[in-house]
Amino acid sequence: MKKTTKWTMTAMVLLFAAAIATSAFGFGWGRGPGFGSGACGGDFARVPGLELTVEQKAQLDAMRDAQFNKIAPLREQMFTKRDAVRKLWLEPNPDQAKIQAAQQEMRTLRDQLQDEMTVFRLEALKVLTPEQREKLQSAAPAGRGFGRGRGMGPGGCAGGNCPGGGPGPRGNL
Repeated sequence: MKKTTKWTMTAMVLLFAAAIATSAFGFGWGRGPGFGSGACGGDFARVPGLELTVEQKAQLDAMRDAQFNKIAPLREQMFTKRDAVRKLWLEPNPDQAKIQAAQQEMRTLRDQLQDEMTVFRLEALKVLTPEQREKLQSAAPAGRGFGRGRGMGPGGCAGGNCPGGGPGPRGNL
């Protein structure tokens, strides 16, 4: 009886550790309404009243595709590092130093992605007219993020977090 209880408790602890490790990455990459369908990555087509021209839409689409290709290696490194951290958490005796070192590497990659997205957003804003920029700013509720939400979609806010505080329906500059 004691042996069964011991195995049950061990299984419960491992499941708990796996749940903790998995939830730590629950808001990571995904095909959510991040870069691909929102203003987060410079796709301003969903902002009401912005009235982008066909040329502006084409230019922003080309810029977004180029940005996606540029950050793809960083994203792949993030996926790989995320999986490595999950495996570290699932070890019978998780090593705190290894986990923290791997998490630091993930933060470094996330910072690099954020830097790339900052440059991209600034370039994307240059496509807009001053009037469109004003409409974009006035459409942004105070305290909200730059984009539509979490997720990388086809290439967006690094780590799913937009500058300014997060997953707002629109965002500020």
